Amino acid sequence: MPWRPLPQVAFAVCIYPFRASSPADLPLELGDDIYMIEQGGKDGSWYRGYLVAPPSLLAGLTSTKGQTLQARVFSGIFPRNCVEVREVLGDTNAHASKSQDRTSDLRGRTSLWGEAEDNKAYGTLVSPGESRTSASGSRSRQTSSKRDGQDPTSSNSRNSSRSTPIDALDFPMPPTPSATRDSKAQKPAAPVPLLKVGDETPTSAEEPLVDEISSCLREWHSTKLHEFLLSRRYDVLDKLSSLVQRLDTARRQLLHGVLTAHELERLRETTVWDLVHGNKLLSGEVIVRSPSEKGRVMTADDSAVEITQLQAMMSLLDEKPGQQQPDTKSLYYLLVDVRDFAGDVNQPMTLAMYLCSKTPGDKPRPVSEVYTVELLERDTDSSARSSTDMKTLFVDLNNNDIGEGAGFDTSLFLVFKLMTNKPMKPATLHSMRSLSIRDSAQNANPAIPQHVSNSVGGRRSLLWGSQRGRKDSDQAMRTSEYRPTTSASSRSRLTKLQEKPPRLPESSNDQNLMKRTVGVGALEIGSVLRGGLEIDHRISMWAPGPSSQSQDEPEEQWDDVIKELAQSPVGQYKKSHPVHRFHIFAKAFSNLDAGALVKNTPTMLHEVHQTRKIGFSGAPTKARSDIYLTLLEPSLPRHGFLSHPKLGSVPLGQDSEMANLQLTLEVRRSSGDRIEGCIYPSGNSLGHTAWRTTAVEREEGWDSTIRLAIDPEDVPGSRVVMSLADGVGFPFALSWMPLWTQEAFVPDGDHVLTLYKYDEYTSSVISGKGAYLALPPWSAKKKDESVTGPLAALHLSTYLCSTRYSQDPNLLGLLKWRDHHGSDLQNLLKRFVFVPELEIVKLLNEVFDALFAVLDEYSGSEEYEDLIFNNLVIVLGIVHDRRFDLVPLVDHYIGAQFSWPGAASCLIRGYMRLLADPVNPEASRSLRATFKVGGQILKFIVSARYHQEKEAGIGITSRGPAFVQELQKVFKALEALMRNPAPTLVGTKTLVVQHFHLWLPVLSEVITPREILQMAISFIDSCASAQGKLSLYRLVLILHYTQLDLFNTTALRRALAVETVRWLDPNWGFVDTVTEQWKEQVRLCCSIVASQLNYLGPETSHYILKLVDAYTTIQLAPRSRKNSLSLLFPSSYPFPTTTTAAQADVDEALVEITALVAACFNAPNSLTLDPSAIDVSEFLFNTLQVYKSVLACEAFPSSWLSVHIFHHKSAIRTLENLFSILVEFYLPHPDNGNEFNSDIWRTFLDTLLKLCSSDALAMETFPEQKRRTVWKIAGDVREVGADLLRRSWEALGWETNPEEIKRYGLKRMGGYQVTYVPSMVAPIVAICMSVHAGLRKVAIEVLQSMIVSEWTLNEDLSAIQAEMIDCLDYLFKCRGVNDTLLQKPFTGELLDLFEPLARTPDDALHRAVKELISTIGELLDLLIAVHSADGAGEAFRIMNTLHLMEFLRDVQKENIYVRYVHQLARVQSEAGNLTEAGQALRLHAELYDWDPSAIVEPLEDPEFPTQTSFERREQIYFLMIKHYEEGSSWDNALGAYQELAAQYEHNIFDFAKLARTQRAMATIYESIAKGDRQSPRYFRVVYKGLGFPTGLRDKQFVFEGTPTDRLPTFTDRMQQQHPAAKVLQPGGEEDVEGQYLQIYPVNVQKDLMHPIYQRSRVPQPIREHILLAQPKNFTTTSRRQASRDVRSNDQVVQKTVYTTQDAFPTILRRSEIVQTTKVTLTPIQAAIERTTRKTQELVALEKRVTDGLDSNLALLTDALMISVDTASENSVSRYRELLQRSRSWGGDEGRDGEDPDEEVPTDPFQNALEVALMDHALALKH
Repeated sequence: MPWRPLPQVAFAVCIYPFRASSPADLPLELGDDIYMIEQGGKDGSWYRGYLVAPPSLLAGLTSTKGQTLQARVFSGIFPRNCVEVREVLGDTNAHASKSQDRTSDLRGRTSLWGEAEDNKAYGTLVSPGESRTSASGSRSRQTSSKRDGQDPTSSNSRNSSRSTPIDALDFPMPPTPSATRDSKAQKPAAPVPLLKVGDETPTSAEEPLVDEISSCLREWHSTKLHEFLLSRRYDVLDKLSSLVQRLDTARRQLLHGVLTAHELERLRETTVWDLVHGNKLLSGEVIVRSPSEKGRVMTADDSAVEITQLQAMMSLLDEKPGQQQPDTKSLYYLLVDVRDFAGDVNQPMTLAMYLCSKTPGDKPRPVSEVYTVELLERDTDSSARSSTDMKTLFVDLNNNDIGEGAGFDTSLFLVFKLMTNKPMKPATLHSMRSLSIRDSAQNANPAIPQHVSNSVGGRRSLLWGSQRGRKDSDQAMRTSEYRPTTSASSRSRLTKLQEKPPRLPESSNDQNLMKRTVGVGALEIGSVLRGGLEIDHRISMWAPGPSSQSQDEPEEQWDDVIKELAQSPVGQYKKSHPVHRFHIFAKAFSNLDAGALVKNTPTMLHEVHQTRKIGFSGAPTKARSDIYLTLLEPSLPRHGFLSHPKLGSVPLGQDSEMANLQLTLEVRRSSGDRIEGCIYPSGNSLGHTAWRTTAVEREEGWDSTIRLAIDPEDVPGSRVVMSLADGVGFPFALSWMPLWTQEAFVPDGDHVLTLYKYDEYTSSVISGKGAYLALPPWSAKKKDESVTGPLAALHLSTYLCSTRYSQDPNLLGLLKWRDHHGSDLQNLLKRFVFVPELEIVKLLNEVFDALFAVLDEYSGSEEYEDLIFNNLVIVLGIVHDRRFDLVPLVDHYIGAQFSWPGAASCLIRGYMRLLADPVNPEASRSLRATFKVGGQILKFIVSARYHQEKEAGIGITSRGPAFVQELQKVFKALEALMRNPAPTLVGTKTLVVQHFHLWLPVLSEVITPREILQMAISFIDSCASAQGKLSLYRLVLILHYTQLDLFNTTALRRALAVETVRWLDPNWGFVDTVTEQWKEQVRLCCSIVASQLNYLGPETSHYILKLVDAYTTIQLAPRSRKNSLSLLFPSSYPFPTTTTAAQADVDEALVEITALVAACFNAPNSLTLDPSAIDVSEFLFNTLQVYKSVLACEAFPSSWLSVHIFHHKSAIRTLENLFSILVEFYLPHPDNGNEFNSDIWRTFLDTLLKLCSSDALAMETFPEQKRRTVWKIAGDVREVGADLLRRSWEALGWETNPEEIKRYGLKRMGGYQVTYVPSMVAPIVAICMSVHAGLRKVAIEVLQSMIVSEWTLNEDLSAIQAEMIDCLDYLFKCRGVNDTLLQKPFTGELLDLFEPLARTPDDALHRAVKELISTIGELLDLLIAVHSADGAGEAFRIMNTLHLMEFLRDVQKENIYVRYVHQLARVQSEAGNLTEAGQALRLHAELYDWDPSAIVEPLEDPEFPTQTSFERREQIYFLMIKHYEEGSSWDNALGAYQELAAQYEHNIFDFAKLARTQRAMATIYESIAKGDRQSPRYFRVVYKGLGFPTGLRDKQFVFEGTPTDRLPTFTDRMQQQHPAAKVLQPGGEEDVEGQYLQIYPVNVQKDLMHPIYQRSRVPQPIREHILLAQPKNFTTTSRRQASRDVRSNDQVVQKTVYTTQDAFPTILRRSEIVQTTKVTLTPIQAAIERTTRKTQELVALEKRVTDGLDSNLALLTDALMISVDTASENSVSRYRELLQRSRSWGGDEGRDGEDPDEEVPTDPFQNALEVALMDHALALKH
């Protein structure tokens, strides 16, 4: 079928790639955007259209700064089944005849502006002819295809089925043309679509962020990337690159749908903030996308409050406020992964790591349990080792642990200890042998149980008190036989490693190997945890001893903490051997719970062992009962003694160095039985029954912490038994420590245990228990050492981490309160305040049971009731402490465990006794503490009442009137407290108000919601006299009322809303003085209203009144920029505030008010005004002023894009409502026209016009992302505004008669409309310039009615013309509109509306309109020429400005004319043309006379005050002279000064000013004499060719250049001004077409008849100044005849003289040549010129050498030699023969015949030549 145009342009997306096989084909790739215009081929299987590709960065090389790169467009044909049609782009005007519904539907989803004018897109598409070439040349995509009906894709391709036929998109197939078009004729231009708003993909509904990311990336690429590259802003490019990568990754993840729900939610929020960061980085404008709604753009249909809150946060903050600071309840976690080590492992080694804290002045304290890693030998199979065995997660660290908060001075270290088996120290071998003999002797003694000698590894076991037989002992030995050698542990390997025991050393001396610590390392890890960082680090391991580093190696220092972890006798450390360094990876985390952390980070933390902290980080939430025992060191003085029960003390052995000290310990029950498997030396080891430490020397310590896991029932009476041995021999000392003393666990802290001699007596068994139990465990006081000598002791420390046992006797006494009576029990209750908080938290339920049991037992006793009440408040205060936050546990206790029915009355009585005397200081303190926990107190009371009714059989649902009355008495007492005026109660009242709302929900179980609401209302009323901050807390309480679910029924919310109006009324509205507290009150009122928006009724009107008044008041108050943001619509006080990255001018109160105004006006039936109560006119006026302020972005920054556009949509809705009110109440009948309120209607129209002409709605000028956002938020606001403007203007008009309708086509005009003519012409003309077709059409119709009204009244359109000129000038000045397509249409459309008048011959109105439009058209052309940025050159811009100024002067627009004069002066001044700037200012000065009495009006731009005409002209002259002097234009400066001097002397007679003027002139004369000024150069330029405009074509000009210009540099400058022109060289050929330039240098024509040539010794600067001032004639030598063979008398020089229209300098720095003449110089004239020039050159060359500018004297020497050489043809001495022989030059001949007194007449040229030769001779002499 032939090619036929489609009825409408269709937009499609490529779904299958297509490769071009001919120049006409258009290659396609997946996802390409295509606009189709024609259909053809067999069965219509081919399309012709445009492909819109992203812009190329190369285009940015020549783009204007800030300009968006345009998309590349290619045209061609392509198969139909390669594309999928998405939408049809229609023309609303062309389809206006169709149904209105279809028209509006098309407008909403196709074109932005509803029409395509002149078949051109606004800067987005090129013509088909241009794009077709680029398609074949720029894009080559290789995919085979065929035509003529063959499918280019596979027949079973699934993509081809997605192709949508055109006829399925609601328009028919293209009709067959009726006439055959000539194939040779030029094809008409194809229709080109306008910009498209929507580019949603099918995934946009499910994942809006997919399209949002794509749109952002495209916009950033086309608008900013090239600018950053060209300006070399690589830092921003780096940020942008990482941002784009994150967004691209996020888009892929969203598309693939492989994330979990939690990950998807987090990704959406992160992506939204990344988009915010990108827009702030590149454009500064922030678009609000809702993280909670899949990241979609929030629109005008969303909550005004929500969009405003998000806008403020996203615009001013860098991240969500909740993310800026970690939650104080969050715990910290540290992942440590041992990745590698440096050294050789020839035997099994153990690496132990743990956390310890170090406070200045204290020793390191362990913070966590130990985690051990087994280092296998190199040749050991490690396949059984899991990757998780090398890593652990240290959990549950708090702020104090990592060095924050109270622990700011604490350092946290990650400590590593390397342990391995080492031979015993040699010094002890002899003692071991002797000790073995003694052991044999003792074993022979039958008194000692036989099983005692069966010690592990040759050492005796501490099983003397056990009743087990040998079988149990042997079994214990077998379980320990193959244990790995960790901290001397017998069973410390993980389960996976137990399956394959490590190989034991083959040495025969295995019994002499002992586990020792061979290296220690430490790393400060607190900074990593505080910063949430991750690090790769290498830990050096150190051992005591002199350094072994060579001098060549860089010295590595150990950390100071190493000195305390491993003592060195020499104070130095060396690298450990054989392993000296570990490579670790550490990463910090923060979370509330370890389980949640592992769930959120499964890939990194799955199956990783968690190493627990020693102690609780806060309130324990899980049951735990661990005992930590830290073995510090043995104290074995060299001449010390061991204690003995019989001998008192026994000396320590002197034959041993004690270099292999090991401690073995076990735990026994009170019965004496061992507790199996209760000792855990590390967090990942199995439990041990007996455990021994590493071996240390006498002066060393173990510093090992172990965990004892003992069943709670075994703790009472349990004990730890320890024996100390040197080497593998028999123990020589023992010690023991009870874990339970005085009915409580042993206190935490350091302990010193006595070491007793290990012998037959101390190790015997008495009554089944060890005899050591009779020995005191604790070391004696130091004063006993003076008698017994230094005693050996054992140092250790304990720490209880248990939720079952307490160490406080007062708490234990309370738990066993029945053992106490009378005053003893009262004293116990009084001492309860001293119980540590953590102890109470650990046994919280038990404490509650004990307190309520005592209360129940002593019910009725005021003393006991008050004590219990106070203690209960103390406990609840601890519960509410943020460190613990145990309120849920208390609630669980109340609901599941509390069962004390009698407590209700007791608690109420105690409460009332406190409220009875609130002024009492002691009662006031108790009251304040009670109010903080008042909700929990009420819960106990209500729960007790529930159990009381249940026990009494009344039934759970019974309310109990008496009980309710008792509660109401409590609340009445609270109201009385609030009414008490005592100043000391302010703090107490504040606490009541802060917590009152928390108490109300508790009462819902015993009181109806209606009654609770009445109590709440009554309480608020009792606070009516609140002042200061208390009034703010009262407002916060009201806000909490509105948020309570207790009042969620419609009736209760309506009742609360009615009361809220009364409560808020005194707190906002209009005030005389704006204070900070008043603004805080307004903000809280806004929060309250925002929380009630969905339940408001008639109250909305009252709130609108208050909001408008508050806005008006705050707007007038001054405000300053700040670096903080108070979060909007706060619900607490003080308001939460966060720091912003940069200063911002934001008033939170104004922002909140604007949001509420929009929300209230958009609510249904929001505005009901009572004229009897308010001044409606004033209210409407203030409301419109508020909206004008909001639209002008006075309430928030203009970069808040979403909120800004949201308020445009809100404003149009509000104006619709206000229009109905104005029509109903403010549009009187024509008979009552004097009642018409023109001010309110004018304000309404101004607001509407401001809205319609807002730049924020000009989507056609926006980049893609912003365009999509504006459309989504508000739609086509301008279309709605145009309709409202039409209706409003018609409402103001009166109905016309049929004749007027026929003549003008207007149904309503005149009437009240004439009130606004011509004052409203300017804003209407501004809208006429809009590109929006609908809005422009309405504005032109309004302008038509204005013209008709003005003509009807005055028959003159000059007033309208003046307004239009002012408006157009203002628009071009402020908006920089410069596209003819955007300005010119309205003039033609306006003329079309008056076309019916053309039927009447010589219609005056039609003629006047044509003249008006002609004038406006001319003005538009001039304005476009002046304000265009097409790079035509500064000279053309200045020329266009002069033409515009001439036009403005003709139409008598003096103010605009003056502004352009000064604008021209600024342009010239910035270009360095200071003289021309002064010449431009002269145009302004010429507007005024030297009249000292005439007053002239002030000017705003430029700023001139009211002054006399003389003063104005004088001031301008001063500005002129300043430019002249700075530009060294002395002649112009002297001329201005001379004119001023004449006026001072003869007009105003001000001799003081005359004197100053004369002095200034003298200064100028001195400057002239100095000769510092260089003369400019001049060039003749000839314009040829039809390519130049008529103003330049075939004309020639003289241009003024700079003093340093040469012909090449000036030619380059002219080539830049005319890039399309070709510079013709002399003799070059030219063509009629095109642009050609001819450029020649010219010189100023000097007048040889000037008297200065007759004067000798005139300085050269003065001569140049006089001869070159204000030149108008320029010359160039056309022919010269001068040679050695030609006599001077016969030399001929011909010159061409060019006379310009204006003398230089000129504003344009050029002047047209108006006359050309040829002049032949006589020989003497040529001699004068040449001699003068030679003299000038000689003086200039001398000056250069003298000033040091030319160090080469050769040129000067050559010039001098030529001048004095009479034989040289270049010497001026040849010109002497031209002088008349009037006097003798060489002798006395002829002198006798002369009369000496006779005056011989001389030729002036003769004299001039003589003077010239004399000056040259003087120059030579000088």
